[in-house]
Amino acid sequence: MATKKKKKHQFPTAYTVIIIVLLLVQLLTFVIPAGNYAMIAYDTSNKDFVVTRPSGKKYKEPATQATLKKYKVNIAVKKFKDGTIYKPVAIPNSYERIPNLWQAINQFFTSQVQGIAQSVDIIAFVLILGGCIGVVHANGAINSGMQALSKKIKGKQVLLIILVMGLISLGGTTFGLAEETMAMYPILIPVFLLAGYDTMTVLGTIFLGTSIGTMISTINPFSTIIASNTAGVNFARALPLRITMWVICTVVGMIYVIRYAEKVRKDPTKSVVYDQYEEDREKYLNDADFNKPANFTWQQKLSLIIFGIAFIVMIWGVQQKGWYFTEISVVFLTAGYLMAIFSGLSEHKVVQAFVDGASDLLGVALTIGLARAVSIVMDDSHTSDTIMHFFSQQISGMSPLIFIWFLFIVYIILGFFIQSSSGLAVLSMPIMAPLANVVGIDRASVIDAYNWGLGFISLVAPTGLILMSLMMVNIDFNKWFKWCWKLLVIEFVLCLVALGVGLLVY
Repeated sequence: MATKKKKKHQFPTAYTVIIIVLLLVQLLTFVIPAGNYAMIAYDTSNKDFVVTRPSGKKYKEPATQATLKKYKVNIAVKKFKDGTIYKPVAIPNSYERIPNLWQAINQFFTSQVQGIAQSVDIIAFVLILGGCIGVVHANGAINSGMQALSKKIKGKQVLLIILVMGLISLGGTTFGLAEETMAMYPILIPVFLLAGYDTMTVLGTIFLGTSIGTMISTINPFSTIIASNTAGVNFARALPLRITMWVICTVVGMIYVIRYAEKVRKDPTKSVVYDQYEEDREKYLNDADFNKPANFTWQQKLSLIIFGIAFIVMIWGVQQKGWYFTEISVVFLTAGYLMAIFSGLSEHKVVQAFVDGASDLLGVALTIGLARAVSIVMDDSHTSDTIMHFFSQQISGMSPLIFIWFLFIVYIILGFFIQSSSGLAVLSMPIMAPLANVVGIDRASVIDAYNWGLGFISLVAPTGLILMSLMMVNIDFNKWFKWCWKLLVIEFVLCLVALGVGLLVY
């Protein structure tokens, strides 16, 4: 008698994980009361302040320092006028309850559609990027490049991890390099596989690089700078500790990745994703024979040069010109046109390659939109401010060390729901920063707790970048957590120690 084969349990896909999180957040809106802080924003057209009461009623105030003092907002008025503070800022001690909006069933579905609509600029970037990669693959540029690279990286594999992770972490800590790293996966995956590593090594190198960099932000304008300005402190004074912390965390991250990567290179069965090891090599290396001499055509070389220049222009634009996804999408779309002209492929093959490449990243694009839906539910249900108000009441009156450690944990929780660094800064700093004066510590410590708490939870928060990154390498979330949980413990302890040191040096 034949026995039934037991089905292997599979971890839910990224889509399902986000839907589960969205459903749980939606259910929380029935439990958490709705409420708002009053907000103050600078109107660039009329050159005055607009104050929005918790009820939603708006009125104008003169754009003066006296107005900010009146509302106990400890920010220089010039920071609003020169665009440094470009989002509405919460007014301390202004929280009020508002009637709950019971629209859960409708909101659950509409938020997903709205999330995709509101993320259209990022989605366009991902699809255009996928199309460009499709063209580069189609004319054989990547395979030829891998053949040329195969001999050069032998014995130097570790340098790949150090160089890539170090540069990405540097980009994260200085100008907030994050979503833009999506462009790096399709190019670096075959390079790392060729070096004998696996896709988890690629994920660890790229995602940990950007996560550690943005977590230990030094001069990142989207987190440290805006948070410091909103808290009314000079960010430069706290730089020595933050730079030291960034170096330590980056080195620890590199060691963690390298130890694992070298185990896999020496014995592939040690890979956390060994069950897909051969499948990944077949997919990304296309069964290319790297023992053959490289046969680089000028069209292939030019395609890779154009694609490389697009990366350089993207990084320059984001860092120097403040570009966002519309601008960098234009960069890669332009690169796509140039590659189409010089690829050596027929018009039909170019179009088909572009469409196929874009379709490969369609799942990533949809995940980005679904993740945005969680923030929409939080905003529309007016529960974010309630959570903020609750925690601000709990932490006042504590001893300095317990206060800063507890605040770090508070920001881990807040960061799960509010992944926007600038959004969390302008909402929380006017509320949390004054509490530092109450317990007798420097406000710079509050900036650290905010940065490190938000950055720590981003390593695993489904509402952040991790699920999109996992889809780029086709790895399940449970495998990622199994791989990184020890590093999470190490980083958590490092943050607690550094926060304690901050109390002594600030």
